[in-house]
Amino acid sequence: MSPAAAGAAAAGPVAAGSVASGPVAAGPVAAGLVASGPVAAGPVASGPPAAIPAPGSAAPVLARTRAELAALRGGRAGPVVLVPTMGALHQGHRALLRLAREMSAPDGCVVVSVFVNPLQFGAGEDFGRYPRSLERDLAVCAEEDAAIVFAPSREEMYPHEPLVTVDPGPVGRLLEGSSRPGFFGGVLTVVLKLFQLAAPDVAVFGEKDAQQLALVRRMTADLDLGVEIAAVPIVRDPDGLAVSSRNAYLSAEERSTALALSRALEAGAGAAAAGPAGVLAAADAVLDKAAAADPPLALDYLALVDPVRFAASGDGHHGAALLLVAARAGATRLIDNTQVMLPGQH
Repeated sequence: MSPAAAGAAAAGPVAAGSVASGPVAAGPVAAGLVASGPVAAGPVASGPPAAIPAPGSAAPVLARTRAELAALRGGRAGPVVLVPTMGALHQGHRALLRLAREMSAPDGCVVVSVFVNPLQFGAGEDFGRYPRSLERDLAVCAEEDAAIVFAPSREEMYPHEPLVTVDPGPVGRLLEGSSRPGFFGGVLTVVLKLFQLAAPDVAVFGEKDAQQLALVRRMTADLDLGVEIAAVPIVRDPDGLAVSSRNAYLSAEERSTALALSRALEAGAGAAAAGPAGVLAAADAVLDKAAAADPPLALDYLALVDPVRFAASGDGHHGAALLLVAARAGATRLIDNTQVMLPGQH
């Protein structure tokens, strides 16, 4: 994907208060771990926050601290729409930002968080090399009329080792939760913190992370958080690959192999009339062929599930189901999904 044009953000980020506008280096840390001792948050620079720019202006306001975000958010007319991200923004994020902008109209604003959350990375995963491109992300946010970008340091988000985190429950231990232990607990914990800090009326997530989306919705309902959760359909590149920040890791050959994910989902959805077994068989046939490619596709899981409980869809299931797949092309792990409508009679 070509880099976003910087013209709309040539003026650079607007610093909130008197905090320097340059990015704070996170530095590599042990994957999946949070600093073992308390970290002093330090004093917050005083002074009035910068004014939130009007839609279409050159740059969003950059907030680095909780205090800066609170000052910018306080008293702001709603709806305030939050788009939580880990940065490395791509066309999928642009789709989130465009829906957020629509939902914030006419008098609200869009808040984008950019934070690579260490709690959701396990040992041996890619926390240290996950793409970080704050200046480019700010340009994208400017082009999509975001008003505030909250880009905290690790120490700002986690001043102390978190002893209390969110338990994702039984759904959070299936599929992605089984393959990546602790992942959903880390995701839900940081989302809950962002909801507390940004106090949004609405938060926007992508349907590519279908299990994550379902868990965020359930947490929001179960804990009475009062935030509307909106979702955006999967955005795909012209070759069918679902857009992802991790696609940047793929070589040309690995990308060619990874295209089997979307092809398998398409084949499975096309076999809906044959019932759950037929859906899985059709998708499996595509993935088996990709497993023999060079480089091969290494399948993690393929599952047809109920979209609420994420339990396997058996022969008695009819109506909407989700076909999910996770696999590795080279060292890069990718996920994808599609909705399948199963008929009442097989």
